[in-house]
Amino acid sequence: MTVWYVIAGILVLVGLAGIILPALPGLPLVFFGMLLAAWAGGFAKVGVGTLVALGVLTLLSVAVDFWAAAVGAKRVGASRLAVIGAVVGTAFALFMGPLGLFVGPFIGAVAGELVHRRRLDRSGVGHATRVGFGTWLGIVFGIALKLMLALAMLGLFAWSWWN
Repeated sequence: MTVWYVIAGILVLVGLAGIILPALPGLPLVFFGMLLAAWAGGFAKVGVGTLVALGVLTLLSVAVDFWAAAVGAKRVGASRLAVIGAVVGTAFALFMGPLGLFVGPFIGAVAGELVHRRRLDRSGVGHATRVGFGTWLGIVFGIALKLMLALAMLGLFAWSWWN
Protein backbone atom coordinates (compact mmCIF):
# COMPACT_ATOMS: atom_id res chain seq x y z
CA MET A 1 0.00 0.00 0.00
CA THR A 2 2.81 2.43 0.88
CA VAL A 3 4.41 1.77 -2.52
CA TRP A 4 1.28 3.10 -4.24
CA TYR A 5 1.42 6.29 -2.19
CA VAL A 6 5.09 6.76 -3.08
CA ILE A 7 4.33 6.27 -6.78
CA ALA A 8 1.39 8.67 -6.46
CA GLY A 9 3.65 11.27 -4.82
CA ILE A 10 6.24 10.87 -7.57
CA LEU A 11 3.56 11.33 -10.24
CA VAL A 12 2.36 14.51 -8.55
CA LEU A 13 5.91 15.90 -8.26
CA VAL A 14 6.78 15.06 -11.87
CA GLY A 15 3.47 16.58 -12.92
CA LEU A 16 4.24 19.79 -11.06
CA ALA A 17 7.58 19.96 -12.89
CA GLY A 18 5.65 19.34 -16.11
CA ILE A 19 3.77 22.59 -15.65
CA ILE A 20 6.98 24.39 -16.55
CA LEU A 21 8.64 21.70 -18.69
CA PRO A 22 6.52 21.44 -21.83
CA ALA A 23 7.67 17.91 -22.65
CA LEU A 24 5.72 16.52 -19.69
CA PRO A 25 1.93 16.44 -19.39
CA GLY A 26 1.94 18.40 -16.12
CA LEU A 27 -1.53 18.47 -14.64
CA PRO A 28 -2.66 15.16 -16.14
CA LEU A 29 0.23 13.53 -14.24
CA VAL A 30 -0.82 15.38 -11.08
CA PHE A 31 -4.37 14.09 -11.58
CA PHE A 32 -3.25 10.49 -12.10
CA GLY A 33 -1.07 10.73 -8.98
CA MET A 34 -4.06 11.91 -6.97
CA LEU A 35 -6.28 9.24 -8.52
CA LEU A 36 -3.71 6.59 -7.58
CA ALA A 37 -3.55 7.90 -4.00
CA ALA A 38 -7.34 7.86 -3.77
CA TRP A 39 -7.42 4.32 -5.14
CA ALA A 40 -4.68 3.19 -2.73
CA GLY A 41 -6.82 4.51 0.12
CA GLY A 42 -9.88 2.65 -1.17
CA PHE A 43 -11.54 5.97 -2.09
CA ALA A 44 -12.35 6.36 1.61
CA LYS A 45 -10.80 9.82 1.97
CA VAL A 46 -11.15 11.12 -1.58
CA GLY A 47 -14.45 10.30 -3.20
CA VAL A 48 -15.88 10.30 -6.69
CA GLY A 49 -17.15 13.88 -6.48
CA THR A 50 -13.70 15.21 -5.65
CA LEU A 51 -12.13 13.11 -8.41
CA VAL A 52 -14.64 14.42 -10.95
CA ALA A 53 -13.82 17.99 -9.90
CA LEU A 54 -10.10 17.23 -10.21
CA GLY A 55 -10.72 15.71 -13.64
CA VAL A 56 -12.57 18.84 -14.78
CA LEU A 57 -9.67 21.02 -13.59
CA THR A 58 -7.27 18.74 -15.46
CA LEU A 59 -9.26 19.08 -18.68
CA LEU A 60 -9.33 22.82 -18.17
CA SER A 61 -5.53 22.80 -17.89
CA VAL A 62 -5.20 20.98 -21.22
CA ALA A 63 -7.41 23.61 -22.84
CA VAL A 64 -5.29 26.37 -21.23
CA ASP A 65 -2.17 24.85 -22.81
CA PHE A 66 -3.52 25.29 -26.31
CA TRP A 67 -5.41 28.50 -25.71
CA ALA A 68 -2.76 30.65 -24.00
CA ALA A 69 0.04 30.18 -26.52
CA ALA A 70 -2.33 30.54 -29.46
CA VAL A 71 -3.90 33.72 -28.08
CA GLY A 72 -0.51 35.25 -27.34
CA ALA A 73 0.70 34.44 -30.83
CA LYS A 74 -2.42 35.43 -32.73
CA ARG A 75 -2.83 38.66 -30.79
CA VAL A 76 0.37 39.96 -32.36
CA GLY A 77 -0.32 38.53 -35.82
CA ALA A 78 1.83 35.42 -35.66
CA SER A 79 1.92 33.03 -38.56
CA ARG A 80 1.47 29.29 -38.21
CA LEU A 81 5.23 28.91 -38.68
CA ALA A 82 5.84 31.21 -35.70
CA VAL A 83 3.68 29.01 -33.47
CA ILE A 84 5.45 25.89 -34.75
CA GLY A 85 8.78 27.64 -34.19
CA ALA A 86 7.81 28.39 -30.59
CA VAL A 87 7.03 24.72 -29.99
CA VAL A 88 10.31 23.61 -31.60
CA GLY A 89 12.22 26.29 -29.69
CA THR A 90 10.69 25.07 -26.46
CA ALA A 91 11.68 21.47 -27.24
CA PHE A 92 15.29 22.46 -27.90
CA ALA A 93 15.30 24.67 -24.81
CA LEU A 94 14.73 21.64 -22.59
CA PHE A 95 18.43 20.84 -22.99
CA MET A 96 19.53 24.37 -22.09
CA GLY A 97 18.26 24.51 -18.51
CA PRO A 98 15.78 26.89 -16.90
CA LEU A 99 16.94 29.96 -18.83
CA GLY A 100 16.48 28.08 -22.09
CA LEU A 101 12.85 27.43 -21.26
CA PHE A 102 12.20 31.16 -21.31
CA VAL A 103 14.41 32.02 -24.29
CA GLY A 104 13.66 28.99 -26.50
CA PRO A 105 10.02 29.74 -27.32
CA PHE A 106 10.87 33.36 -28.12
CA ILE A 107 13.73 32.45 -30.46
CA GLY A 108 11.66 29.73 -32.11
CA ALA A 109 8.72 32.05 -32.71
CA VAL A 110 10.97 34.77 -34.14
CA ALA A 111 12.70 32.25 -36.43
CA GLY A 112 9.37 30.82 -37.60
CA GLU A 113 7.99 34.27 -38.33
CA LEU A 114 11.14 35.28 -40.24
CA VAL A 115 10.86 32.14 -42.38
CA HIS A 116 7.20 32.95 -43.01
CA ARG A 117 8.01 36.55 -43.93
CA ARG A 118 10.79 35.43 -46.28
CA ARG A 119 8.27 33.24 -48.11
CA LEU A 120 6.11 36.34 -48.53
CA ASP A 121 9.14 38.33 -49.75
CA ARG A 122 8.83 40.78 -46.87
CA SER A 123 11.38 41.56 -44.26
CA GLY A 124 10.13 42.14 -40.79
CA VAL A 125 12.58 41.67 -37.96
CA GLY A 126 10.57 44.12 -35.84
CA HIS A 127 7.34 42.26 -36.50
CA ALA A 128 9.01 38.90 -35.89
CA THR A 129 10.33 40.19 -32.56
CA ARG A 130 6.82 41.31 -31.55
CA VAL A 131 5.49 37.90 -32.55
CA GLY A 132 8.20 36.18 -30.50
CA PHE A 133 7.43 38.31 -27.49
CA GLY A 134 3.66 37.82 -27.84
CA THR A 135 4.07 34.07 -28.14
CA TRP A 136 6.40 34.03 -25.15
CA LEU A 137 3.91 36.05 -23.09
CA GLY A 138 1.17 33.62 -24.03
CA ILE A 139 3.27 30.68 -22.85
CA VAL A 140 4.18 32.42 -19.58
CA PHE A 141 0.51 33.33 -19.02
CA GLY A 142 -0.41 29.69 -19.66
CA ILE A 143 2.15 28.50 -17.11
CA ALA A 144 0.76 30.95 -14.55
CA LEU A 145 -2.79 29.70 -15.17
CA LYS A 146 -1.67 26.08 -14.88
CA LEU A 147 0.13 26.83 -11.61
CA MET A 148 -3.11 28.30 -10.24
CA LEU A 149 -5.02 25.22 -11.38
CA ALA A 150 -2.38 22.99 -9.76
CA LEU A 151 -2.75 24.84 -6.45
CA ALA A 152 -6.53 24.51 -6.68
CA MET A 153 -6.19 20.79 -7.37
CA LEU A 154 -3.74 20.26 -4.50
CA GLY A 155 -5.96 22.26 -2.16
CA LEU A 156 -9.09 20.36 -3.15
CA PHE A 157 -7.34 17.03 -2.77
CA ALA A 158 -5.85 17.95 0.63
CA TRP A 159 -9.18 19.27 1.87
CA SER A 160 -10.92 16.07 0.82
CA TRP A 161 -8.16 13.88 2.29
CA TRP A 162 -8.17 15.50 5.73
CA ASN A 163 -11.91 16.15 6.11
